[in-house]
Amino acid sequence: MITVKTIVKAPIEKVWNLWTQPEHITQWNNASEDWHTPKASNDLKAGGKFNFTMASRDGKMSFDFEGTYTAVKEHSVIEYNIIDGRKVSITFEATPNGVTITESFDAETVNPEEMQRQGWQNILDNFKKYSEQ
Repeated sequence: MITVKTIVKAPIEKVWNLWTQPEHITQWNNASEDWHTPKASNDLKAGGKFNFTMASRDGKMSFDFEGTYTAVKEHSVIEYNIIDGRKVSITFEATPNGVTITESFDAETVNPEEMQRQGWQNILDNFKKYSEQ
């Protein structure tokens, strides 16, 4: 299990909406400037599915990041299984300093764990930057 974390200086309601609404997901969901998310769908409920198309900006590569929600507690917890069976848990905790977001996920076996940690942290950092604008 790999864990990444950040603190977003914004109200929990704003953080939750920016994290879960497709029109916002497409604005922050990338690990580097040469990638983007041109399309996102999100049925945020236990049993609901999501699909984020992640693509290189040069158009040479793309893949769908998709899964099924196993638990959703508004402003608190999102858990899901990625289509390959790996589990992800995200917690949102409102504090006096902002919202602490902690994301834990099962590592995949193709890329080194540190590379995976850095990629997910980069996406989380992009979310923070987008949310605090």
